[in-house]
Amino acid sequence: MSVQSIYGATGSQAVTAPKATEKKEETKTTTSASKGFDETAVVYEKSPKPDTNITKTQNNKVDREAIIAQMKADTEARMNQMQSYVQQMMNQQGIAIGTADDIWSFLASGDFTVTEAAKVQAQEAISEDGYWGVEQTSQRIIDFAKALSGGDVSKADLLLDAFKKGFEEATGTWGKELPEISQNTYKAVEEKFAAWKAEGTQTTTTTDPTTGEVVTQ
Repeated sequence: MSVQSIYGATGSQAVTAPKATEKKEETKTTTSASKGFDETAVVYEKSPKPDTNITKTQNNKVDREAIIAQMKADTEARMNQMQSYVQQMMNQQGIAIGTADDIWSFLASGDFTVTEAAKVQAQEAISEDGYWGVEQTSQRIIDFAKALSGGDVSKADLLLDAFKKGFEEATGTWGKELPEISQNTYKAVEEKFAAWKAEGTQTTTTTDPTTGEVVTQ
């Protein structure tokens, strides 16, 4: 798994945000039956939270790889679920899907309508406690970083740079500035990296019971 992939979850906010906030005046309240949508594609199922206790597993490569694989699988499943729904919505509105970027262009335009049920689902997903909300998304990213590094804070700047590069690439794909929720997540990620680095630079002093010397750690 590439370092840049720690950004994947944040990019997904660009998908959910417009559905929840844009084109409200055009939101339709028709049911999924009348539109032919299979709205099961937009139902976000809860996934078990990965064990990201890096202190416990930092010296165990197998454990760290298992954590990373679990995180990656969960995020990819959520992304595929969401993209499947968007593809259905595009098909129902007569918009052809040529490439993967067509999905992002479609959503960035804001020129689409959604059912009331889909709007509620999107709003829940990007809410304060939602899977694609600022807190959960930024926490997943810092958890990825810690798992990738084995808890080695000396790699924090490298991983933060990778996140920033991913954010720039996502902005390019989106075609304009990402939605506010993505900007807020960017700031939250920076804050979590800063906190992680601060933890790594903290020192403690103890007295060696044998020599009586003060030891700094």
